[in-house]
Amino acid sequence: MDQLSATLLSAPVLFFVLGALAAAARSDLSVPETIAKAMSLYLMAAIGLKGGVEVAKAGVGPELVSALAAGLVLSATIPFLIAPVLARFGRLDRTNSGAVAAHYGSVSVVTFVTASQVYGANGFAIAGFMVAVLAMMETPAILSGLFIARREKGTLFSRELLREVLFNGSVVLLLGSFAIGMVIGEEGFEPISPVFTAGFTGVLCLFLLDMGLIAMRRILKTRALTLRLAMLAIVFPIFNGTIGVLFGSAIGLDAPSAAALGILAASASYIAVPAAMRLSLPQADAGLYLAMSLGVTFPFNIVIGIPLFRWLAEILGGAL
Repeated sequence: MDQLSATLLSAPVLFFVLGALAAAARSDLSVPETIAKAMSLYLMAAIGLKGGVEVAKAGVGPELVSALAAGLVLSATIPFLIAPVLARFGRLDRTNSGAVAAHYGSVSVVTFVTASQVYGANGFAIAGFMVAVLAMMETPAILSGLFIARREKGTLFSRELLREVLFNGSVVLLLGSFAIGMVIGEEGFEPISPVFTAGFTGVLCLFLLDMGLIAMRRILKTRALTLRLAMLAIVFPIFNGTIGVLFGSAIGLDAPSAAALGILAASASYIAVPAAMRLSLPQADAGLYLAMSLGVTFPFNIVIGIPLFRWLAEILGGAL
């Protein structure tokens, strides 16, 4: 209960709730798109830099390699686990099943950033190398989702799609800033730390305010989100996140990092994967996969998933 209360009463989560309530009340509150994009770039650069600095301090070891391998396996296999459920219980065709499954195999950067901030504020610090795992998990799910959607339609991948996947802006920025953090180390980070550390929580609050507005408006606008699919958008993060925590605990990650792997497995992309789906599966229903990933799963993870997977990681950490 203490963990749940600490999460629900943290400033970033409360700003998200404020945005959702404002949208539900039909308020004209909004964040200009250019400012929202700038905040997104800042958050990704900050988390990448800090992760790289942490790895520079600790060094590259077997724990990092194991975590990267676990992230790769989770991202690639989760779409195959949930696609049959989407088809049978969710009653989606193959194209939409593949598109939605790709979202749930990939990751939400903002969910991870929020979890890192909330956990860290409560003395539950995630290892810096988990940023590399975050970047690793964005791409494999896209390829798996496309295989599911196109396995009987001939060509799976095009040059344009591969370029979109491999050089997606969020992947480039995360990996690039992570590499910079490793190169400059703690000493090189110190002069710029006031920008990327002191202002981090404030920017995250404003960004989550915008995400609350977008998520609620997406739910109110779409007509493709059935009750069955809304239920799956809650069941999937619980199921995937539990697998992630079990994986993390089994390979020997500490409790905060195992919880982070659970958060990554539970989250659903609403930036990188929609861009790839628009390019490769334009016939898929964008309103559907965005309503599920952003409108339902993202709020669930922010409010419930973050404390849930911490609790599970601590239970497993004590049992192993």
